[in-house]
Amino acid sequence: MLLESDSVIQAPGPWKHREVFANGARFHIVEAGEGPLIVFLHGFPTFWWAWRHQLRTFADAGYHVVAMDLRGYGGSDHTPHGYDPMTLSRDVAAVIRSLGEPSAVVIGQGWGGLIAWSMAVLDPDVVDGIVPVSMPHPRRFRRAVIRDAIQRKQALYAVGFQWPFLPEKFLQEDDCARVGEILRDWSATPGWPDDETALVYRSAFALWPTAHCAVEYHRWALRSLVRTDGVRYASRMDTPIDIPVLHIHGAQDPSVLLRSAEGSGDWVPDSYEFCVLDDVGHFPQEEAPEQFDAVVLAWLAGPRGPYGA
Repeated sequence: MLLESDSVIQAPGPWKHREVFANGARFHIVEAGEGPLIVFLHGFPTFWWAWRHQLRTFADAGYHVVAMDLRGYGGSDHTPHGYDPMTLSRDVAAVIRSLGEPSAVVIGQGWGGLIAWSMAVLDPDVVDGIVPVSMPHPRRFRRAVIRDAIQRKQALYAVGFQWPFLPEKFLQEDDCARVGEILRDWSATPGWPDDETALVYRSAFALWPTAHCAVEYHRWALRSLVRTDGVRYASRMDTPIDIPVLHIHGAQDPSVLLRSAEGSGDWVPDSYEFCVLDDVGHFPQEEAPEQFDAVVLAWLAGPRGPYGA
């Protein structure tokens, strides 16, 4: 039996829940700590809770940390439109400004990583550095999906998401059982997620219309290959990135292949670091949180990071 959606979205902990109005929508955020701002962005099919480990660790390390539910997820507004990376980037930029901060480091996994890459080009004034996790540079990933037969096969689920109504129904069947299956299929860590963790994600995803909104992200992604707005976005993303980038990828990610991520540094001519975490799949911050946190914290304060000496 699923847990009550609101109870998991408002999960208690050493943080506080807030609502922020930005870019014409209402966003649910969870924050802790004081210091330079770090914004965490989740991917599919999760929500802010994907960063529960980091909220504790990074706050203790002296940072003001914020994990937000992306548009269409968790406690944020489930709007009828706005699931393209241009709008999503503006969402995060507006949240940063609404918090009274001039800029932040943006750390994003999966779709959150794509937003981080996008912000470095579309909203560079509010970004001190980015940490894309399990997501290649959008131009590199676009090329991999088109040219690499195995990566294309791994992304075929997005083709099935193009049908009307059926994907949403499938994702919600049997108390969102497919969400738990996706988490297990895309991880490489035995025992992750355990049943309790999977239940939390399934329960949050059951809040309608989260399933529809999550599918809309993927509908835009595939259709963007030929649509005018997608072509314009791809063209913009050819712009060199001139802020520090720490790119993290799991060596055993079965969803986004390691070789699809390699080469993303071509769009970051100066301060780019690529870190491969061994024996980790698509969710490094949860599969190996201690290792993940150590890598990111060292980079933040290191000579090539945004807050280094």
